[in-house]
Formats: sequence, structure tokens, C-alpha cells
Amino acid sequence: MRIMVTRTGGSATTEHWALLDTEGRPDAPHIHALVREALGACGRNPSLGLPHAPHFAYAITVDGRPTGYCADPQLTSSQRSLISLVLNGS
Repeated sequence: MRIMVTRTGGSATTEHWALLDTEGRPDAPHIHALVREALGACGRNPSLGLPHAPHFAYAITVDGRPTGYCADPQLTSSQRSLISLVLNGS
């Protein structure tokens, strides 16, 4: 599973993205469950993920499926965990 997270917004209105491939990872089943939960709480409309300064907005795309959108400060714990995992390259 290839997970891409794009972060936009913040005080500097910058964009940052990262990609995580779960193939071969021993924690892949946990990450896959986290993805299902996080995307289930995302909106499918980009306007739902619009940032409100100084917060960030996120777009989460998994294996080319429809992108899920979410934004601070309304992130669920699963969204926050997944975003942190992908953007921090853990």
C-alpha cells in the first residue's frame, strides 16, 4: 500500500508531501487498519480540508483511490497518527 499525504496551509502557507510504502513492513497490518479508519473520517471534497490559518489541511491518497481531505483542528486521532507516521517517515 502506498500512502501519500500532502500538507498545505499554516502561517507560511507552504506545501509539504511525503509517501509511505507499507510493503515489507512488519507493522503493515496496523498501518492498513489506521488508513481505513482515517479515510473513513475524511471528506471527499477538497473544500472540507481547507485550512484556517494558522492550521494545516491534509490530502490523503492511498494507491490512487479517491483522495480524502481533512484539516486541523478537527483531525481524528487516527488521522493525526497516520499523518504523523507518513510525514515523519517513521
